[in-house]
Amino acid sequence: MTIFTEKHAKELLTKVIAYSKADEIECNLEGEVSGNIRYARNTVSTAGEQSDLTLTVQSTFGKRIGTAVINEFDDTSLQKVVRRSEELAKLAPENSEYMPNFGKQKYLKANNFFESTANVTPDDRAQAAENSIKPSKANDLVSSGFLEESVRAIAIMNSSGVFAYNKSSNVDFSVTIRTKDGKGSGWVSRDYSDVALLDTKKASQVAIDKSKGSVDAKEMEPGKYTVILEPAASVGLLNNLVRSMGQREADEGRSFLSNKLKEGEKGPKNKLGQKMFDERVHIYSDPNDPIVPVAPFAGNGYPRKKIDWVKDGIITNMPNTPFWAKDTGTEYVPDGGHFIMAGGDESLEDMIKNTRRGVLVTRLWYIRGLDPQTLLYTGLTRDGTFYIENGKIKYPIKNFRFNESPIVMLNNIEALGKPERIDGNLVPPMKIRDFTFSSLSDAV
Repeated sequence: MTIFTEKHAKELLTKVIAYSKADEIECNLEGEVSGNIRYARNTVSTAGEQSDLTLTVQSTFGKRIGTAVINEFDDTSLQKVVRRSEELAKLAPENSEYMPNFGKQKYLKANNFFESTANVTPDDRAQAAENSIKPSKANDLVSSGFLEESVRAIAIMNSSGVFAYNKSSNVDFSVTIRTKDGKGSGWVSRDYSDVALLDTKKASQVAIDKSKGSVDAKEMEPGKYTVILEPAASVGLLNNLVRSMGQREADEGRSFLSNKLKEGEKGPKNKLGQKMFDERVHIYSDPNDPIVPVAPFAGNGYPRKKIDWVKDGIITNMPNTPFWAKDTGTEYVPDGGHFIMAGGDESLEDMIKNTRRGVLVTRLWYIRGLDPQTLLYTGLTRDGTFYIENGKIKYPIKNFRFNESPIVMLNNIEALGKPERIDGNLVPPMKIRDFTFSSLSDAV
């Protein structure tokens, strides 16, 4: 039952709603089955499978809301969770931002489930790990990796007519491969909806090459450099930017999209419609994108559709909540579930070839915010940082700490490559001028 069908979900949730005595009720059913394998020092250390199924019930009396969760599904337990949510609602204070449930909706057809991923076996996982470990051993290197695949089913139903169902699949793989003396390190990550696209041997070769190539890194002076950011190096900064685009935060003066109005001055409170980035910047969401598909509805059952967040460098839409949309007289815009940044035609090799002097960055990590209103972040490069001179990688360099804002970054674009899937998003490699490295790091 963990991965339930649409028919089964509708029957179960209809039964739950029939037990309700509240003014409104909303039910969320979530089931997941996953398997994983972990290895370190070229040896598998853990492997396992898990499954879970939970029902969340939210009951409303007037503006009082109560929520209860259960993972038992006999009739007595279902009635029990409904009664518990109603008891909590009656004890809760009124929610001044209460909004009624949505009525019946129409959704795009989802395409984010693949049988190949659902059919992965323990032997398949072991073979995928072996395909990564074997070439690492052959190169006298040390690998540590993790592979996890999952299938998830979600269903939402409320007493106002909403019923939404989606079944999805996903596989995540990452491996760090280091030299035995720990002086060289390479890393790679892959994620797909369809496990048939995953080649752990091919992916691991990327980490092997970077591990061997990053030995005996030299020091370079911190400063502003032209950088080539692989998708894993920019996805964290871009994700932070997209998640900071909320309308409410901007209207309340708490974000980089806030308009700084003087006392008594009239005008828009946010920067919707304003140009903020290089005109090549196009960031959008599309639930039916063939490479990064997501559920065609948000967590409240409202439909998702293809939507631009930034087009031609201009802020085009800002996500909000039903309450904030009503309060400000604007349209409700749910989050996109992922983001896609359009790219260009240059390959990573082309970018390197066209760089006179710069730095190639494999990835950034330990990213921490410094200023939410300028989106200034700090963090470190890791697992392969290289100096480029006259169109060629000349030698590995020690890692840097950076202090940079994605706002500045997206105004300093020199070139964009073909987008690649990373962390469930689509991100192009980017060549950026004047990227700020503030200090050196001895970590590999």
